Amino acid sequence: MNGVATISVINSKPTAAIIADKLREGIIEGAFAPGDQINEAQVAGQLNVSRGPVREALHRLVQEGLLLARPNRGVFVQDLTRRDVAEIYASREVIECAAAEIILRGDRDLRSATAERLHAIVDRMQAAIESDDWTALGRIDLEFHTLLVGDAGNSRLVRAYATLATEALMCLTHFPGAYPRPERVLPAHREIADYVRDGDMEVLQRTLHRHLSLTSIDHGPDDGRALVHPRAEAGGDA
Repeated sequence: MNGVATISVINSKPTAAIIADKLREGIIEGAFAPGDQINEAQVAGQLNVSRGPVREALHRLVQEGLLLARPNRGVFVQDLTRRDVAEIYASREVIECAAAEIILRGDRDLRSATAERLHAIVDRMQAAIESDDWTALGRIDLEFHTLLVGDAGNSRLVRAYATLATEALMCLTHFPGAYPRPERVLPAHREIADYVRDGDMEVLQRTLHRHLSLTSIDHGPDDGRALVHPRAEAGGDA
């Protein structure tokens, strides 16, 4: 259980939410590999807390779909398959397009404000690329898309997207081919921000579709082939 050793002791009053955040971060960063068992007693000992809040934290992560509870065996990190990754990206597209439609139907000034915030995030993505900080780039990328969903003002879309964003970060750790070539990252995100500002829903939907599409057989059996984002191998438009 090398992953358990990476989480630090909680000095403040322990809560299930804090523990869940620590475990979630470990899963995203790869400290816990897919299929790893997370032992409740070991986590409680490492964090110097009682087992009650750890049990609640594990239950939260099971509900989020990051962990899998196996009767009489324990709790394990989900082992993402090619089909899982394809479903995550397809679900992101559905939610992002729904959020974009709400934004584009709204006030022009609010839409422009959203576009400005998106462009500001792209500037931070550029700084991450220039410093070769690919871990930060992935997180800032998801911050861009999360802001797009959040500015729609629909709490249920936001809640649904939160788990997908975490799973998307896991995909970047374990399926690096699902991320585009660096030279296409910034132009693609600037295009999305521009189309939000311009209010052209048809063009924006097409752009999001290209941006979140994966090649290979999206829902086929796992046969050892890597899932590859088309932008990673062919300088596509998004």
